Amino acid sequence: MRELVIAASIFIALPLGAQQPTPWLATWSPSASAAAPIPPRDSVDRVPTHFDRTIRQIVRATLGGDSVRIRLSNEYGERSLVIGSAHIAVRDTGTAIRGGTDKALTFGGRAFVKLQPGAVMFSDPIAYKVPALTELSVSLWVQDTIRATTRHALALQTNYISAHGDYTSAARFTPDTTNVYWLWLTGVDVFNAKGTGVIVAIGNSITDGFASTPNTNSRWPDLLATRLLTSSEPPKAIVNAGISGNRVLGPVAGPSALSRFDRDVLMQPGVTHVILLEAINDLNRGTMTADPRDEVSAQDIILGYQQLINRAHERGLVIFGATLTPIGGMNRPYSAAADVKRRAVNDWIRSSKTFDGVIDFEAATRDPSQPDRFLPAYDSGDHLHPGDAGYKAMADYIDLTLFRKARP
Repeated sequence: MRELVIAASIFIALPLGAQQPTPWLATWSPSASAAAPIPPRDSVDRVPTHFDRTIRQIVRATLGGDSVRIRLSNEYGERSLVIGSAHIAVRDTGTAIRGGTDKALTFGGRAFVKLQPGAVMFSDPIAYKVPALTELSVSLWVQDTIRATTRHALALQTNYISAHGDYTSAARFTPDTTNVYWLWLTGVDVFNAKGTGVIVAIGNSITDGFASTPNTNSRWPDLLATRLLTSSEPPKAIVNAGISGNRVLGPVAGPSALSRFDRDVLMQPGVTHVILLEAINDLNRGTMTADPRDEVSAQDIILGYQQLINRAHERGLVIFGATLTPIGGMNRPYSAAADVKRRAVNDWIRSSKTFDGVIDFEAATRDPSQPDRFLPAYDSGDHLHPGDAGYKAMADYIDLTLFRKARP
C-alpha cells in the first residue's frame, strides 16, 4: 500500500501504484539519527542545547514543484520540540534569502507547533514555486529548551544559528554560531503533477558524501540529480538516505538499514526506485572491534539484502543493487578477509539477478592495475571514501534509462 499524506499528519492508505506516484514527492530528506552518546537528561554536555534561537538550515531541492511542505521530527528527543515560527525561502548566500521568496509555514493553521518526543509532523502545504536544483532556506525558531539530539550528523552544509530571538522572516542575520548538521528538519516535499517518482539512495558514508567538499552538493546522489533533471529523461526527485557509519544488519551509527528501511525508503512520498549501497561497515566491523561476535559473512549480508529487496517489491518499488567500492589499503583497521567477503557480495549482486538491476560502482571507481583499490584520481586519500572526482565518476556511471523501469 502506498501512503499518501493529505493533511498535516493524516495518512490514508490508497491502492498501490508505483508506476503512478502521487503528485506529492519528496525532494530532499536526510536520514535522522540520535546524537551519540546521549548524556543524562539535563546534564551540561557536548550535545548543544537550543533555546530562543532561530536555526536557518540550507537544503537543496532536487525536483521542483508548485507547492511545498516540510517534515519535522523529534524522534530521538527527550522533551518536546517547541517551534514558535517556521519559514521557507530561496537561499541567496550565507544567511541571506532572495527577496520576495520568504513564506511562513503553518501546522494545522497555526504558526506554533509542539512535537512530543518521538513525533513527526508535516507542515500545511502552501502554494510556493520551488525551482529544481535550488538551495532553500528553512528557518525554525526554537522557542523552548531542547538538546540537538534528532539530527543528520554529516550535513556537509553550513547552517546558521541566530542570537536570541525570532529571525525566521529576516532577509539576513548575523549568526551567533554555525553548525554542520541538520536539526529536526527531515524532509521537504513538493507537489509536482509532472513528476514521475522519487529515487531513494540508501547507504552509508559513501552515499552520505563523506570526504566530498562541504557546501558544494558534491555527493553522488546530488550529482545524479543534476544529470537526471537536466536530461530528457522523465523528471524524478532524488533523496539521499545515507548515514555515515551505517550498517545493513545492526546499529552503530544510526539504526541499521533493516531497521530504518520503512522510515527512510518506503514512507517517502512518491518513492518509485531504490538504490542500495551498503555493507562495508558490516564486513569490517569485526576487525575494527576485535570482537569475533561482530563478524558477519557474505551470506549474512546477502540475507539482509534479500529482506530489503522483498520489502521493496511488496510495495511495488524497483530496487537496484550497487556493488561495494574498493577498500584496499584503507586508513583504519583493515582485514584482507573483509575484502574477500566484499568481492563475494559483489559477485552475488552482479550474478544473482535478485535485484531489478545492477549499478557497478566498483567497476566505476577501481584501479584496473590494483582492483581492490580506488583509482588514485578518485581516492579521497583514506582509501575508503571517494573524493569529489570519485563521486562524480559514480554519478556519471549510472545509466539514466534504468529509472524508466517499473515493477510489473
